[in-house]
Amino acid sequence: MRYEHLIGNCLAAEIGRAGIAPEDFARALTDTRPALERLAAWRDAGSHPFLLYPGKSDDLSALKETALELLDRFRRIAVIGVGGASLGGQAVAACNPKAPLVFLDNPDGSRLDALLGQGAEIGYLVISKSGATVETLAQTLLALSRAPAENFLFVTAPGENPLRRLASEHGVRVIDHDPDLGGRFSVFSAVGMLPAMIAGLDAAEFRKGANEVLATTLDAAEPTQAPPALGAAVALALSPRLAAAVFMPYDDRLLPFAHWQCQLWAESLGKEGKGATPIVARGAIDQHSQLQLYLDGPADKLFTLLITASSQGGPTIAPEIAAQAGADYLAGRSLDDLMRAEAYATRDAIREAGRPLREIAFSGLDEAALGALMMHFMLETVIIALTFNIDPFDQPAVERGKQLARDYLRRGES
Repeated sequence: MRYEHLIGNCLAAEIGRAGIAPEDFARALTDTRPALERLAAWRDAGSHPFLLYPGKSDDLSALKETALELLDRFRRIAVIGVGGASLGGQAVAACNPKAPLVFLDNPDGSRLDALLGQGAEIGYLVISKSGATVETLAQTLLALSRAPAENFLFVTAPGENPLRRLASEHGVRVIDHDPDLGGRFSVFSAVGMLPAMIAGLDAAEFRKGANEVLATTLDAAEPTQAPPALGAAVALALSPRLAAAVFMPYDDRLLPFAHWQCQLWAESLGKEGKGATPIVARGAIDQHSQLQLYLDGPADKLFTLLITASSQGGPTIAPEIAAQAGADYLAGRSLDDLMRAEAYATRDAIREAGRPLREIAFSGLDEAALGALMMHFMLETVIIALTFNIDPFDQPAVERGKQLARDYLRRGES
């Protein structure tokens, strides 16, 4: 596997009464079996495309050609999209912090205006499955009124929709968004892989890592052999008292992943009174803002720490200047060393406080490792949802808010 998924510190044998009792964990694992069988049946039937894209390769050549064309023409590419149309791309592009990408998700006029002021050197990649997402549509209309139409590329589902009408009117090129693929499960399609290629990353490796997890999980003889089923069983066993799930990356390249995971968890599981509130805590910063609550507040949270073991390089602190500060423990250490020490300290402190915690550890963070992690959480989330007997792919409560926002705009009450 591309990562280690360590759940021992969720169990009562390790952390005491706040942990999961052996019989409860065994029952939760058994409860995941029908969901695993259902997922395997979907894959074998060729349904639910989020299970199929990791094994695809026939679309990558054309996407690569498009990415290279955009890079040749523009100094920077702005991705206009929100939710699943943007968060997956942000998560994968973060593997290369120097990527020439900017993501226009929240409708912030000053950010858009600053980009438009840079003229023809900016390209615009607009992503919306429905073609009618109001935040995306509003920014696109403003951008199209000031930037040449040839600077735009749309990704939207086939059929009649506002983006398709704009494309026809202005001569904008369109790539089809798979109509059967929900936004938060779309990262291995063009929605995530095109930004990955623009960032100079290997889309095939993202899919390869995802496919490995998919095969390991759906071909497992027992849930204990499937890491996503183990993670689902932890959440299921804790669910009667689980109010929040804290995702805490100790690598800034994983911070956008944590925000992607929050949407995946919240929109897939927050239904019919079920679900736990996902929270992003940034290691090490939030040790200084949230850890007090986590260690000494309500015992109603599951913690997931994401830790990268390998070093990204960088300078080390000279022993002489460390001694001048009276900080000999920093002599010869890099910031990566500090980050890992902070991560291990937080892990140990949460464990000592008797709070359930799991650790996902990477020997190195690359495209395949991140692809594996994203597929892990897609499968884990779907397993939880199916075990709860809820639909992981819809978001009915969100639709009402979208309609109300459009009504306010029509009435001029914004």
